[in-house]
Amino acid sequence: MTATLIGISVGLLQIVTFELLKKFEKDKIYALTLSAIGFLYVGFTWTDTSTFIITSVQAIIFVLIAYYGITKSLYILATGYFLHGFWDIAYGFWQNVALIPPHYDWFCSSLDFTVGIYLVIMIKNKRIRLSHS
Repeated sequence: MTATLIGISVGLLQIVTFELLKKFEKDKIYALTLSAIGFLYVGFTWTDTSTFIITSVQAIIFVLIAYYGITKSLYILATGYFLHGFWDIAYGFWQNVALIPPHYDWFCSSLDFTVGIYLVIMIKNKRIRLSHS
């Protein structure tokens, strides 16, 4: 429960911080963040070759989702956050959870879902747009 509350709090802190940084293009900031969070697993799992390979592929997939999210549709970017949240939850069912910090699944998935929900709301209210459109 604590990890979930911290994840939601960090997600909200991230949202508020990015709202205060008015000069930055929010679509790109959220895409960069999505790209980065995938690579956290790579850093956690480098000591186990098979898991390292799987998490590296996962990280590259989230970079591609972030790229298409800022070039095609912000809904793809929002979906990327939800997918990463599901990745966080699913990871423990088929990979070695000893390689990641305790309760990281709850922390990261709650953060991802918080940001994903925020992005969907902002897209629907036209408060965030593709910066090239």
